[in-house]
Amino acid sequence: MTRDPRHDILFEPVRIGPVTAKNRFYQAPHCTGSGWRGPRILAGLRGMKAEGGWAVVNTEYCSVHPSCDDPPHACASLWDEGDIKAHALMTEKVHAHGALAGVELCLGGAAIANLSSREAALGVKSMPNMAGNPFQTRAMDKSDIREVRRWHRNAALRARTAGFDLVYVYATHGYMLSQFLSATHNTRADEYGGSLENRVRLIREIVEDAKEAVGDTMAVAVRFSAEANGGGGGDGNPVPGETEDMFGVLGELPDLWDMNIADYTYEMGLSRFVPQGALEPYVAGIKALTGKPVVSVGRFTSPDMMASQVRRGILDFIGAARPSIADPFLPRKIEEGRLDDIRECIGCNICYVGDGKGFPIRCTQNPTMSEEWRRGWHPEDVDPRGSDSHVLIVGAGPAGLEAAQALGKRGYRVTLAEASRELGGRVVREAGLPGLGEWIRVRDYRVLQIGKLDNVEVFRESDMGADDALAVGADHIAVATGSSWRRDGYGAANPKGIAEPGPVGSVFTPDDIMAGRLPEGPTVVFDDDHYYMAAVLAERIRMSGVPVTLASPEDMVAPWAVHTQDRWRSHTGLMEMGVGLVAGHNLTAFDGGRATLACEFTGRETAIDAEAVVLVTSRRPNDALYHALTGGIADGDAPRSVARIGDCEAPAIIAGAVFSGHRYARELDAAIDRDNPFKHDRVFSRDD
Repeated sequence: MTRDPRHDILFEPVRIGPVTAKNRFYQAPHCTGSGWRGPRILAGLRGMKAEGGWAVVNTEYCSVHPSCDDPPHACASLWDEGDIKAHALMTEKVHAHGALAGVELCLGGAAIANLSSREAALGVKSMPNMAGNPFQTRAMDKSDIREVRRWHRNAALRARTAGFDLVYVYATHGYMLSQFLSATHNTRADEYGGSLENRVRLIREIVEDAKEAVGDTMAVAVRFSAEANGGGGGDGNPVPGETEDMFGVLGELPDLWDMNIADYTYEMGLSRFVPQGALEPYVAGIKALTGKPVVSVGRFTSPDMMASQVRRGILDFIGAARPSIADPFLPRKIEEGRLDDIRECIGCNICYVGDGKGFPIRCTQNPTMSEEWRRGWHPEDVDPRGSDSHVLIVGAGPAGLEAAQALGKRGYRVTLAEASRELGGRVVREAGLPGLGEWIRVRDYRVLQIGKLDNVEVFRESDMGADDALAVGADHIAVATGSSWRRDGYGAANPKGIAEPGPVGSVFTPDDIMAGRLPEGPTVVFDDDHYYMAAVLAERIRMSGVPVTLASPEDMVAPWAVHTQDRWRSHTGLMEMGVGLVAGHNLTAFDGGRATLACEFTGRETAIDAEAVVLVTSRRPNDALYHALTGGIADGDAPRSVARIGDCEAPAIIAGAVFSGHRYARELDAAIDRDNPFKHDRVFSRDD
């Protein structure tokens, strides 16, 4: 296959100050959940992007000093010689594939509370911590400003020693420099506040410091908001003309502009709310303000849209975080004309959870993400089969499909049996809910890949019992029969279930709603799952004209969705639709006419008129086949192994099911140390 000539423009080299990127594919800085704690995990992750064809590969935000310390978020750091050693692991791997390595230096300000280092956070003034911690910044005086400039300059010098080709000045997303730029936050009366020229002074000085420090050996980039940081550090009220005026002062100073917007829930919004390429209206005029190259993101998965934005002069580089996570080899696949092989990002933001929860990021589409070094997994290559075994997989949901295609790539003979006519399992059902249409890509990619494998046979409408499965004569059987939502209310808030769950016909589960069986009267959706499911079900039912109340025992709606940038937009949308929201209340009873909610704090009960409840609580693994196979087979008739994978093993998110299927395929016939299934990363210290 050859590259489509329409995409040739994406493979032109672009000069960035003293360095040259080999093409226009630019992995923008993005968090990984590993940061300073996982240098080898990071080196493996970033190196894989370079191998996949990305011309520029950047770190996540990188602290320059202990006063920019951001737990539980595992940012990178460049404080000392130990950090230089850690980053050199990454730059070496990135350079091995002809890519440029960039580091995003970060000054915290009121966005960071220094909970670990216990240093006082510095800010444009004394202001509350923007992450909700009960600490305020110390208002910076002139000596603090001199120190901050020195810290940033020294970090740039360490970056050069570590082998980086590009160093960032980070002036957006609510961090220190964006607070200095802000007309709202910067009320200083000295030469660093007040007028626009004064508010841009510190960023101008830091860019000049960085360029003086690294000379002609590294490019200097600025990450900046196309809205002049909302005119107030993200307050949503941009001052007319400020972006243009700031570029009038700064436009030609750095070697590259990395543009975003102040609203992070839109910049990296879920596909539920934000389409591909959504930042174009914000960044379209930036190139007219500067002669330097411009990069921005937009969850780009379509090479046609990428080429269009370059051709129309919107961008010089196609920036990506999430698409580069879903498919590190996206550029190479476009270059080779293998567009059908691209694992397209579905916009679920499960990758972003790693940052908030402090663990190595994962991806629904790419189960090898963060496993490149510690498990030795490559996103495109798998070890050849370890035997001539025949494998039967029962169930073609996300776990079964992933296992089948990975085992097929290894060279095993695979039989995939699905009880229904349609492949995809829960992915198909959930993709039919409001806003989740792009999730069908999880199924489509895998079905397409399986279709290319002659050694994988797919049997639809094949509902298998134990005798049926054994009759196939496979050496190994993987049971991937999924799970079902419970109807008894069992969950974290009701470990004994709900004593009065309601009469038959008035109690619904998510499976009912996804199958098209909707309540016809006032409904309470009870959320003891705390992710996206209850919200999208409430939306679906409300769209049918039925009054809906969403109740949760947590003190906010969908608290886990905070980590995917979902909760705020979801909460707002439900309110605008007229869905009632009741937080901090547990559903204790339902009699078909009234739902009883008990306050989690006082125990006081409230009754709501309702003709139906939807219980979004927990799921029951569909593991009857697994137990039948493992519990009632004579030794002589047994296959070599029987395993359960995906939700059949342990119900979880779709990314968990895909990972489970992939791990099964990787580890079949492999020598795995069950006590130490992956390598344990350890950080460098300056004493090493």
